[in-house]
Amino acid sequence: MKSRGRVAKALFSIALVGVASAATAGVSMPVPKSIPPGKGGDYLVFYADGARDTASRAVTAAGGVIESQDDRLGYLIVRAPAPEPLADSPSVVGVTPDLPIGSAADMPMAAPPPKTSGGAKAVAGDPLSDRQWDMKMIGATPTGSYAKARGNHQVLVGIIDTGVDGNHPDIAANFNRQLSRNFVTDLPNDVNGKKFDGACEVAGCKDPADEDDDGHGTHVASTIGSPINGIGVAGVAPDVSLVNLRAGTDSGYFFLKPTMDALAYAGDVGVDVVNMSFYVDPWTFNCAASPQDSRADQLAQRGILVGMRRAVAYAHQRGVTMVTAIGNSGSDLGRPSKDTASPDYPLGAEKERTVDNTCLNVPTELPGVIAVSSVGPSGQKAAYSDYGVEQTDIAAPGGDIFDSGTSLIGERREILAAAPTAVLKAGHQIDASGNPVDASVVRDCHGGTCAYYQYLEGTSMAAPHVTGIAAIIISRFGVPGKGGLAMDPNQVEKLLYASATQTSCPTPRAFKYGTATQTCEGTKEKNGFFGHGIANAAQAATVTP
Repeated sequence: MKSRGRVAKALFSIALVGVASAATAGVSMPVPKSIPPGKGGDYLVFYADGARDTASRAVTAAGGVIESQDDRLGYLIVRAPAPEPLADSPSVVGVTPDLPIGSAADMPMAAPPPKTSGGAKAVAGDPLSDRQWDMKMIGATPTGSYAKARGNHQVLVGIIDTGVDGNHPDIAANFNRQLSRNFVTDLPNDVNGKKFDGACEVAGCKDPADEDDDGHGTHVASTIGSPINGIGVAGVAPDVSLVNLRAGTDSGYFFLKPTMDALAYAGDVGVDVVNMSFYVDPWTFNCAASPQDSRADQLAQRGILVGMRRAVAYAHQRGVTMVTAIGNSGSDLGRPSKDTASPDYPLGAEKERTVDNTCLNVPTELPGVIAVSSVGPSGQKAAYSDYGVEQTDIAAPGGDIFDSGTSLIGERREILAAAPTAVLKAGHQIDASGNPVDASVVRDCHGGTCAYYQYLEGTSMAAPHVTGIAAIIISRFGVPGKGGLAMDPNQVEKLLYASATQTSCPTPRAFKYGTATQTCEGTKEKNGFFGHGIANAAQAATVTP
């Protein structure tokens, strides 16, 4: 798994990850015999504002065939022999391969919101709450935010990830099955025949919208909104509704079209806040005009930049607050110099190239997206967490097994949250009798029901804490909207930062992690390690506009 949540037990050994897909508005058109299916390639052709018809004519003149279109985000889906001729018209601003993963979903019927759980009151924690140092750090406790604001079932929280196990005993009560969608069709092998997602679990390779064959999305969803129900753990906002917006493959890749579709869907149905613990594959850094890259690669990266800017703007304008993990390479994103992990599809295509600050990691570096860095149990920035005074907006607990400033040992320094039983079985982390055989796995049984949990670390684990706090803020100040409660994302962001615990750079600012040195820039009010501070649910439960 290539996700921002699974940090290897060695510094900086994991790459970042991404998410993808949703319903495409447009008209399907037949592919003529001149370009038979399987020949040439499919491309997302982004046209300039108001230039759809001109771009369409240019595509046709270049030998391309328009298969469908999405007028919300301004692109055509085109089959063509090659991408370069498609970009010869000034009406075309980007041409990106539509990688063979993802499919359109039907738009849902309007759904009445689930019943609310009533006003907040003091409650006890769940059986494994004593292992949740992360919740204690942010004040999500029976005497903290749980006593004042635990969210509301009318608040719709979208998890753009590898899926969510909607039947997990510590998720099911808050899972909104009616609005959940899977925008991805798994791909057993890549275009060169190398194993990619592996054998399909269901006919047609499109998993149900309540399954997660990786576990990453379920862990994220649990941290955001596991209910207080007498089993396992409790989430930051235990009374919200969780909506699976699956855009990641079983192997943890998030490509452009599924990502754009998931964001557009979230805006269309009234999702209030989404969690995005990924970067958009196949490029870690997207450079619009690097001379090292071929013209086709330049066009592909330009297309990702254009497409994601449009998708983020579309969702933002429709009231979606967007939270993302900043990444796990331990790098200053404001001073990138090398990219050795791109392109990561097809498998084995990576090449080393020089990059600079004009090359962007998305969605982290896009306007309107809240980027979250990770801290360990001591409050120190995690060694693996990316940073940057321009890029880091806020920090949250994500775990750090190397954090020496704590009495916790081993996996206890990581984040404990729900895990799908099937994933643990497939990974041989539980035995045939259901007993954990991996130190990272915990089983909790009550009233004849057993559920599994797993310790993980990464900025993927930090971001959902912020997403949960955003949901608390929306539950307090949102008004009835299209799907759930509506609140201006700019106001949500403002209150997130106002309620955070301001945290200064370490002394000295050039902080040593083993043999690596990372330098924190900025002030206590805003710096490259912690942004506006460490997120605080207890303060968000009482903050005023």
